[in-house]
Amino acid sequence: MKRTLFFTLVAFIGGMSTTFLGGGPARATSSEESPYAAIGQLGRVLVQVENNYVEPVDRARLVNGAIVGMVGELDPHSSYLPPHEWKLFQSETEGKFGGVGIEVDARGDLLTVIAPIEGSPAARAGIRSGDKILAIDNESAVGDKLDRVVRKMRGTPGTHVKLAIRREGHKEALVFDLVREIVHVPSVASKLLDGRVAYVRIKQFQEHTHDELVAAAGKLRTEAKGTFSGVILDLRNDPGGLVDEAAETADEFLNGGTIYTMRHRGQVIDEARARSGGAFADLPVVVLVNEYSASASELVAGALQDHKRATIVGANTFGKGSVQSIIELPGGAGLRLTTARYYTPSGRAIQADGVHPDIVVETSRVPDGTGFVLRERDLEGHLPAEGLPRDTKPRLSLDAGALDGAAGDIEGSSARNIPTDPMTSNDFALRIGFQLLRGQLLRSGTVVK
Repeated sequence: MKRTLFFTLVAFIGGMSTTFLGGGPARATSSEESPYAAIGQLGRVLVQVENNYVEPVDRARLVNGAIVGMVGELDPHSSYLPPHEWKLFQSETEGKFGGVGIEVDARGDLLTVIAPIEGSPAARAGIRSGDKILAIDNESAVGDKLDRVVRKMRGTPGTHVKLAIRREGHKEALVFDLVREIVHVPSVASKLLDGRVAYVRIKQFQEHTHDELVAAAGKLRTEAKGTFSGVILDLRNDPGGLVDEAAETADEFLNGGTIYTMRHRGQVIDEARARSGGAFADLPVVVLVNEYSASASELVAGALQDHKRATIVGANTFGKGSVQSIIELPGGAGLRLTTARYYTPSGRAIQADGVHPDIVVETSRVPDGTGFVLRERDLEGHLPAEGLPRDTKPRLSLDAGALDGAAGDIEGSSARNIPTDPMTSNDFALRIGFQLLRGQLLRSGTVVK
């Protein structure tokens, strides 16, 4: 099985079917060129370590380490997935797993509950947004890494996990004994805003994202009692994911034309094209992006920008324009290997450059508080940018530094937290998008308060 995806350093989602690996005429190789020569050297080192290392060693661990090191040397997004990581990867790609249903964020030394997933064990038990996780199964979670804490909370459905929670207004920690079950994480959140503006946020592109988007469009259209005046598509903090789902999403905003092309060693090996009749194809669209919009979300934003179907608002995106093939290996392991680059309809390479907004929302405050925004071009071993320098001057640049909200602010992970009148929000980029659709952003750059 081979699957292709866009994958960022911080993402955890997978890809689409592809058949382009291999090819080209066969040719004889010298003994020095043969991969078996390198394997022979690896075998000699393995024997030396097994026979002479100060302590007995596990052969499987050594071999796994060698493979991890070999693939990890290629670029930041290629990696070998041992069986336990491969299994976790598959569950996250599907958007469902055994767990308790909590969205969490690392803020300081404590993990903060962003929101319990509706209908999940955590929601039924009464865990709330803003709760702080102190311990899991009597083991402290203070200062622990986010991915390690997530792994602790996940597990086989039917098993128990105990969470100690700090809640504002309570002197003592609250303890919740939860039973894990299969949890489905929705990837689309939506809300009807004032003036019949449809707000749609895509958290990541996973299996059934397109189906969720179509369902959300139908629900919003019923609430609006007809059509919309415009659409705000929020792709901020979307790390990417399944290429198929991203292309189907872009298709809902287009009436035809190329969505993206994919190139392997300079040759076009795939092209996705839009069909007519998309759910949002004839509506004004604003796309919100930020520094953490990556991969598949950049594909969507780039396609809509090139076709002049949307105004892009926010910060320059992450710049992840490479494609990974996901290959299942014997023994339950897997390989994530960079095999291609993708390009927008006009032939722009996103890699190490990103999508440049039409309207830049500048802020003096970095969203994660570190003072530095990490992008693809900052990662060691990243694939270099391609193509000639191009004019990326925005139509308009606005400063959010003096406001409570900033370019990277998103009011929670659910559309529940978005006010029906975005002008009451601290989310400056959202306000700009809303004003654009309402015709309130003037050519002079003045923002109507």
